[in-house]
Amino acid sequence: MKTLVSVVIMIITIVATLAAQDATPLSGSQKRFLTEKDLFDFIWVANPQLSPDGTRVAFTRVTVDEKRTNYETSIWIAATGGKETPIRMTNGKHDAQPRWSPDGRHIILVRGGDKDETGKPKPGQLAMLSLAGGEASTITDLPKGASNPVWSPDGKRIAFVSSTAQEDIEKAQRKKNAVKSGDTQADSEHESDVHVINRAVYRSNDEGYLDPKHHAHIWLLEVPTAADELPKPRQLTSGNFDEGQLVWSQDGSRIYFLTRRIDEPYYETPSTDIYSVPSAGGTPEKLATIPMGIGDLVLSPDGRRLAFHGSVAEPIRSYSQPDLWVIDVAPGAKPQNLTAAYDFDLGSSVSGDNAAPRGGHGRPLYWSPDGLSLFDIVEKQGRTPIVRVDARTGEVTELTQGDQAVLDFSASADVSTIVALVSSPVMIGDLFAVASDGTQTRITDFNRKLWSQLNLTAPEELSYTSFDGKRIQSWVQKPPDFDPQKKYPLILDIHGGPHSAYGWVFDHEFQWMAAKGYIVLYVNPRGSTSYGQEFGNIIQYHYPGDDYRDLMAGVDELLKRGYVDQKKLGVTGGSGGGVLTDWTITHTERFAAAVSQRDISNWASWWYTADFTLFQPNWFKAPPFEDPQDYNSRSAITFVKNIHTPVLFVLGESDYRTPQDSGGEQLFRALKYMRRPTAMVVFPRETHELSRSGEPRSEER
Repeated sequence: MKTLVSVVIMIITIVATLAAQDATPLSGSQKRFLTEKDLFDFIWVANPQLSPDGTRVAFTRVTVDEKRTNYETSIWIAATGGKETPIRMTNGKHDAQPRWSPDGRHIILVRGGDKDETGKPKPGQLAMLSLAGGEASTITDLPKGASNPVWSPDGKRIAFVSSTAQEDIEKAQRKKNAVKSGDTQADSEHESDVHVINRAVYRSNDEGYLDPKHHAHIWLLEVPTAADELPKPRQLTSGNFDEGQLVWSQDGSRIYFLTRRIDEPYYETPSTDIYSVPSAGGTPEKLATIPMGIGDLVLSPDGRRLAFHGSVAEPIRSYSQPDLWVIDVAPGAKPQNLTAAYDFDLGSSVSGDNAAPRGGHGRPLYWSPDGLSLFDIVEKQGRTPIVRVDARTGEVTELTQGDQAVLDFSASADVSTIVALVSSPVMIGDLFAVASDGTQTRITDFNRKLWSQLNLTAPEELSYTSFDGKRIQSWVQKPPDFDPQKKYPLILDIHGGPHSAYGWVFDHEFQWMAAKGYIVLYVNPRGSTSYGQEFGNIIQYHYPGDDYRDLMAGVDELLKRGYVDQKKLGVTGGSGGGVLTDWTITHTERFAAAVSQRDISNWASWWYTADFTLFQPNWFKAPPFEDPQDYNSRSAITFVKNIHTPVLFVLGESDYRTPQDSGGEQLFRALKYMRRPTAMVVFPRETHELSRSGEPRSEER
């Protein structure tokens, strides 16, 4: 977890109730056990970007700031040979998204961190760094900021995305003129904060209330030739729709992009339009409408095909496995599913507590120079290897091996060099050069000093047969000084999603609980990704339900080992894991304590208030006013009378993904009415990202 106090409070009830054993290292141990405060010293690596010649890799380095209330990001460079010390290249505190120029002489990045006169963060702007020396210089000044920069093939232009409108520029200019003239009245234009809403989706967990007047559009600027020159960007697209995933044509004459030009898309099954626009300006042209949501668009070296990740939209399912697709760059072309016969998740990684908070990602998809192969990552049975996919047959070959997960990777222009961001249960995430035979050479090792002090242990894999014969994969994290002759308290930790997966990645939360003397069991029940389409979608219209039975079967299997005290069982989970935590304590009293985080306890309330709609029958066959019984029968609030387990609810005040009043808040009020043991902790300013990229430290008030 990335929010320290949420970790501490999450466990405090379990600690008090279960009376865990003292987590004191064995006498003579040279290493100490992990603590919650070690989080402040973690260093994360994110978004690796190889130079065109493959000799250097730029990346984002993430640390906790001195006040321990935020994260700082900066751009660093390391040699891919792994024999040189990485070098910090920018002095900004919020620098991210490094992108190399085609000649390898410059890096464009997004710089944020400044605050306006009210103390609010200003939107990020593009900055350019010369590898010849000196600090990065800001090259955009758009009122709504700039992001996602992409160099033209000739290195003379940069395309990017901004939601700035022309009226924003005019208003900003009027304000500058007023300041120069001393006209304070003209400088204080009133902005209404009233939200006028006429869309079903009107707020976002990431952005808060959406602004219907602003949309993400494509802009273009000429690369400045003088250090003090501030180029004037041109807006290439406009309208009431967002655009993104910019890709230049080989000759630089056009820019391909993704959009969805439907006024209220939640009424329709998912689809994505591929468009292109002349880089000199002109009318965008539609290449194709793809009948699914897609991403990670890349153009083949000969400019004749586009590749992307996508999940089929029909039939409508709760979970649709992502595949790798290609389409010809020609009017009327139809997409081809390269990996239809391969039953694992292309372009995604197993999850854990390893992703750098606010670090960003690169693109996980690269063509070989001859256009015969694509390089990708795949989420497969708790692991994430880099794979090569034959662009004609779809044959998949794994390039990396072992109990680990590749979170992100980058390839040089000729794909002769690959650098991967690798995580394992005892390594938070570092860069490795990957040879053609899969051999990995370490490039970064930022946490070496801290890790040399800590007694971290790898988990044990536990696979078992559930009630109906399905094989379930799980992991058992034991205390560093584990003694099989002793009895330990157990914490069952349930992942969210529900369509996501635990795996062979680092998780501070699991290591920390184990260091406190707990056995930690974390399971991929049915509905989890990385086990194929059927396994993932089997919970459609039955969630929660049999996935709960998978979890209990795991607890029973572990109890057979003899080292777990069955009277000291705890359960916790966030988001979808919060849903299953609520469901667990309404269907069994075997747990001595529970912590439900960012949960949903009332599906009907959530249907009406979440930041995305369920207008399509993917989770429920009908809305709650047409089929109230289905919502009631799957909501924990319906069974609240069954809760006798002491339970703590951890919620985010600005969480629009699982709003607090559709989750723990309802259960908390009901339990208080019945005088059952419960408490609720609400974190101010925090969204659904509370436990991933929320403030490192929050103070109780």
